[in-house]
Amino acid sequence: MKTTMLRHDETCWTVVRGARDGDDQARNLFAETYLDVVRAYLGARWRRNVLQERIDDAVQDVFMDCFKADGALGRVNRDRNVAFRTFLHGVVRNVALRYEERCGNQREKQAASTFEMWDAMAEDERLSRAFDKAWVRGLLSRAAARQETTARQRGETALRRVDLLRLRFGEGLPIREIAERWGEDPARLHHEYAKAREEFKVAMREEIAFQNPLAPPALDWEVEQLLSAFRD
Repeated sequence: MKTTMLRHDETCWTVVRGARDGDDQARNLFAETYLDVVRAYLGARWRRNVLQERIDDAVQDVFMDCFKADGALGRVNRDRNVAFRTFLHGVVRNVALRYEERCGNQREKQAASTFEMWDAMAEDERLSRAFDKAWVRGLLSRAAARQETTARQRGETALRRVDLLRLRFGEGLPIREIAERWGEDPARLHHEYAKAREEFKVAMREEIAFQNPLAPPALDWEVEQLLSAFRD
């Protein structure tokens, strides 16, 4: 995954302000950060729907709505203490509704049409969960990228811990099998694994702070709620 480097003092709100004001780097970072979330939501919303083939167009419209003069990013108000995730969800949903309304109107003009909008117009739990899952996947991916960037600065031992996490979670290998593959003592590798997990937690907290720096006490609860989607 390509990841644009962030300054330590940067948050999603500094990126939003930059993107709103036309800064190309901020806009690239904004699109890179939220593209997969937008696409995943629309894919879930229009599953088995004729609008499936319009996903690319709708994704483009979401970002155009955000970046245009007097667009969505100009309306977001961080002082309302609303998580940006909630705001973005609303923007994507509104774009989806516009497409569905146009599609419905076009179909109604066809005398032989049997088109139905099924339940796409309803914002049901499945769609909210699809958005949340995509959001969490993005958090995890960017946290992993943060951890790797820090590990590169610390040296080979830290990078090896990043590889350890990839083998453990990416490939599902147990520690004993990784230890055998690497010719390592399993007990020592368990210790390194615990350290790698703590390093990932630090990176995850940094990514969470990037997304919502206004309400740190509420973030732990919010993340637990989002991660629970993967445990169901």
